[in-house]
Amino acid sequence: MDGAHVTAEGLGLRGPRGWAFRGVTLDAEPGSLIAIEGPSGSGRTCLLLTLTGRMRPTEGVATVGGSTLPRHMAAVRRISALAGVAGVTDLEPALTAGEHLRERALLQHRFGDSLRELLHPRAGRSHEARLRVDAALAAAGLDLETLPKGSRTAVRDLGRVQELRLSVALALIGRPRLLGVDDLDTKLSDAERAEVWDLLRSLARGGTTVLAVCRTAPEDCVVVSTHRDTAGGNTTSRDDAEEDADALA
Repeated sequence: MDGAHVTAEGLGLRGPRGWAFRGVTLDAEPGSLIAIEGPSGSGRTCLLLTLTGRMRPTEGVATVGGSTLPRHMAAVRRISALAGVAGVTDLEPALTAGEHLRERALLQHRFGDSLRELLHPRAGRSHEARLRVDAALAAAGLDLETLPKGSRTAVRDLGRVQELRLSVALALIGRPRLLGVDDLDTKLSDAERAEVWDLLRSLARGGTTVLAVCRTAPEDCVVVSTHRDTAGGNTTSRDDAEEDADALA
């Protein structure tokens, strides 16, 4: 599936305590690696959630895969997926990697598959689900056999990079055209951060458009800044903005 073309013009989101971000302009071709760059609390996650159709912008417009925001937020949600977003895609520490994958495949089958796929015989659908999971794991660079207990390894026993790769794999099961990954700076060493950026580059080379939140972006990204001097107006923390029920989809 081709990645989503992402554009924005004068995009802004205002919460009860001020602007989370403002004046965002962007034009990224399908298969781009887009870095949302800025300090913590500058509205980075809010912009990620807005461009993936999860938060309603206050001003400006954006298009994602041909669908316009804020008018067609549901359509954007259907072609996008999230990974590593605290409070949104949290993994259950007590569940195993295999349990998370089976649960996501089941949810995809029940709520995400097209009518044509649902009409396939049950055996064919099970085979398709296994292929999807295998393809997602391969794209995320996660080999379950290398985990301490294989697919039975609990999330709480995963390293930070392994946990992030699992979150990415879960997102990829739905074959999104746009993948949003939050906060690549949290609990990662420089070497681990470089490893994760290599993963995101490989996904972009494969055709998926990738949005990644970070403090400092690599040089090969399409960069969108949420620094105060470029966002304009008052900035507010991610938690403050996400409390604004009117902004949520």
